Amino acid sequence: MSLKINLRQLETESLFLKGELTVEELEIVGIDELVIPQNPVSYDLEAQKMENGILVTGIVAVTLKLECSRCLKPFMETLEFGDWACLLELEGEEKVEVNNDLIDLTPFIREDILLGFPQRPLCNTECEGLPGNKVGKPKKASGPGKTVKDASSAWSELNKLKFK
Repeated sequence: MSLKINLRQLETESLFLKGELTVEELEIVGIDELVIPQNPVSYDLEAQKMENGILVTGIVAVTLKLECSRCLKPFMETLEFGDWACLLELEGEEKVEVNNDLIDLTPFIREDILLGFPQRPLCNTECEGLPGNKVGKPKKASGPGKTVKDASSAWSELNKLKFK
């Protein structure tokens, strides 16, 4: 089942929508192997009729089971859009599809959740990665307070370029 707004109900007053969608309904399972959305995706929304569209605002939240991209340790995190907003145009080039006076909000929620997925999940900012793989720690040079730049860094290669 998807999340739909009935345009006829909006003609007289704002519409309040509260409930849950499954991750299967949103088709967000299996998108990223490090990010596994957990059921349910909860929403608490208000839809208001505007002059040429519908404004939907509220809260959308989903719990994610993540795997740290450095150490591969699993951890949980909640992805919450506390001020989620979506303007659905009823006219013009970007007008939404209306079927039997219903507008499906599911694709809009899905898109924002996917955009909210962390690209490189970290269990914490100080994560050093797998044993023997020290990430983010500068190498010590001889002498106090000096560090060596990582020679394999893409930035060090770019610094070698000479422009006229």
